[in-house]
Amino acid sequence: MNKGVAITGMGIVSSIGNSVEDNFVSLLNNKVAITTIENISTVHAAVIKVGEIKKTNQQLVEQLQLSADNNFSRTAMLGAIAAKQAVQDAGITSINEYKTGLISATSVGGMDMTERHYYDYFDNEELVKYIKCHDGGDVSQKIADELGLKGTVTTISTACSSAANAIMLGARMIKSGKLDRVIVGGTDALAKFTINGFKTLMILSDGYNMPFDNDRKGLNLGEAAAFLVLESDEVVKKQNKKVLARVSGYGNANDAFHQTASSENGDGALLAMEKAFQLAGLQPEDIDYINVHGTATPNNDLSEGRAIVRLFGEDKVPDFSSTKPFTGHTLAAAAAIEAVYSVLAIQNNVVFANLNFKTPMSEFNLIPQTTLKYKNVNHVLSNSFGFGGNCSTLIFSKNE
Repeated sequence: MNKGVAITGMGIVSSIGNSVEDNFVSLLNNKVAITTIENISTVHAAVIKVGEIKKTNQQLVEQLQLSADNNFSRTAMLGAIAAKQAVQDAGITSINEYKTGLISATSVGGMDMTERHYYDYFDNEELVKYIKCHDGGDVSQKIADELGLKGTVTTISTACSSAANAIMLGARMIKSGKLDRVIVGGTDALAKFTINGFKTLMILSDGYNMPFDNDRKGLNLGEAAAFLVLESDEVVKKQNKKVLARVSGYGNANDAFHQTASSENGDGALLAMEKAFQLAGLQPEDIDYINVHGTATPNNDLSEGRAIVRLFGEDKVPDFSSTKPFTGHTLAAAAAIEAVYSVLAIQNNVVFANLNFKTPMSEFNLIPQTTLKYKNVNHVLSNSFGFGGNCSTLIFSKNE
């Protein structure tokens, strides 16, 4: 087996908790955070359910102790909070002591700010500063500035697989010797643009999302940020670091099928999983838990399910579940928060529940794990699939 790259720190803020510990307690206790919208002024507030972090922008400003004239987007603030947690968890006191980088993923960027002031820019020069925070790269730079990081800063935006690709690139940078450690993850805030966009695509559920259920109606959007600290074995050894888990495998593929839909047979998903297995030096039977992408849309669950059946065999699929009924689909942050959950599964030998499941899908005989299950978990496979057919798979392994 490939030893992989060490994970030494994690940070997360989501609708189910403001820390790694809070999120873990919520997952253990089936604490769902899918509610109506409170922080955004939208005509859909009373009818659409989302995974919303119940902190206002002003509360986030105060938490980060930002100046009154700051131009931080909500996405940047959530990201900065999670990244700071990860750095602290890794015990890093001198951020630039080694060759250190930040690879941050986002799809929304500063959209929550620019759309808020859209009609007023030409009348109020004070608002022009928010145009500058629109770009996804601004989010990454602000997070780096908050960390005091002077090294490589890169932004990835491949829709819902963004954070998986950030983790993948970070691992590759360490393996190649380009960086000694890298903070990887993703952040996305809720915005009118995404709410309206997904409603137009007709893939939002009018209730709670039901991954891999035959009667699933669609997804609930969410907002979150999560980051992991990846470090080289040399740094781990020098500083006698505790290793939480390892990134042992990763793969990316594109099924080139449709702008917003995966191929019905899961061709891209299958290729991504196969690449991850090849790199990790593992076989499908080595996987103890699959954290599926599981968006609860008709297309995704069919496509992902068929890919899993093709790879594992219908009767040999390991325990699997989607954690999106807890948090909603957090877009570019999804793979990052699910990476944290995958590491928690390994650390605590637990498989989290796939909530809201009732009826198996008619296309195959796949039944997710619907209750909390304790078992030995050495390897977790985590899938993330984005618009444009961008399919990514990560494999996390116990440090041995």
